[in-house]
Amino acid sequence: MEADPNSVTEAASYRSAVAQEVVAPLTRAAIFLVVTINEGPESPVVVRTLCGDLAGLVRAVESRDIEAGLSCVMGIGSEAWSRLFGGARPANLHPFREIRAGKRHAVSTPGDLLFHIRAKRMDMCFELATQIMARIGDAVEAADEVHGFRYFDDRDIIGFVDGTENPRNEAAMEAVYIGTEDPGFIGGSYVIVQKYLHDLAGWNALSTEAQERIIGRKKLSDVELDDSVKPTSAHNALTTIEEDGREVKILRDNMPFGRAGSAEFGTYFIGYSRAPGRIEQMLENMFVGRPPGNYDRLLDFSRAVTGNLFFVPSATFLEDVNEEALPVAAHSALPGVGRATSPIDPGVEGSLGIGSLKGEIEHE
Repeated sequence: MEADPNSVTEAASYRSAVAQEVVAPLTRAAIFLVVTINEGPESPVVVRTLCGDLAGLVRAVESRDIEAGLSCVMGIGSEAWSRLFGGARPANLHPFREIRAGKRHAVSTPGDLLFHIRAKRMDMCFELATQIMARIGDAVEAADEVHGFRYFDDRDIIGFVDGTENPRNEAAMEAVYIGTEDPGFIGGSYVIVQKYLHDLAGWNALSTEAQERIIGRKKLSDVELDDSVKPTSAHNALTTIEEDGREVKILRDNMPFGRAGSAEFGTYFIGYSRAPGRIEQMLENMFVGRPPGNYDRLLDFSRAVTGNLFFVPSATFLEDVNEEALPVAAHSALPGVGRATSPIDPGVEGSLGIGSLKGEIEHE
């Protein structure tokens, strides 16, 4: 799709915004670390110090194995944003919106900061998480920590390939990075995370054909079921969003996790987008149904136990944060930091017009 020439011209002055490494190759290991910021005036100061130093911390750990593909994306929750930065806010930043529909419940849980740490080796992820907590541990409390792993040929723990429809290259950048629709935060992104626990025994009791109808794909080949046989309640049908006849994409980097001895089997959902309304609409379709009642049958075997929405500021924004002063939203040209992606060209379409969900959604 060609960008609007006027948007490209308007965007020229913003090319200095360098994004965090949201669009990154899939890795074999990841740690998802969610923390809350403690009360008191010193805690935000400690966190702001980390913001400016995070890229250097990543480089220090990365030097132990430069081929491990280590990266870290830092996200900030709605309430934490006000405490840390004040002033201007990302246009669509708000607390995660809980959804209730019968027995299905997309919960909202505490979380001020997200660290999405990825590498080919879990020890690299673990070392970086340890160094981060050594820097801010007295200022925060861990709310949730999940160590994820790739399962065979990129399958989730229920046996299906995950992330098949992820956009790639420029399409991925267009899907996740904010452009001129929010000029003070170009190069930023939104991320929603949920930890799902699965009734694996119940799921495995189903026939392969029944599982395929729930997911909407063949289990072995990963080929999508034909629309003539795929139920409208299939997972991949309900998570397909269109606007003005065009499919709207998000970027997923989900990971399986589990503890075999405790019979805990789960999937950590993480979805990035330039507008959270995309993912919120997907969740509403899953939990409520499209139309209402035609919900995602995968939720008969999976339950969400966490739910958070974070804003991912650009690497340029984080680099500009210092201990005492509250940074402004917009920035002059600054050098890139760490292994962030290429400077963003926001000359692509702006607001999606999906609209956000209003408050807590309850459906019976």
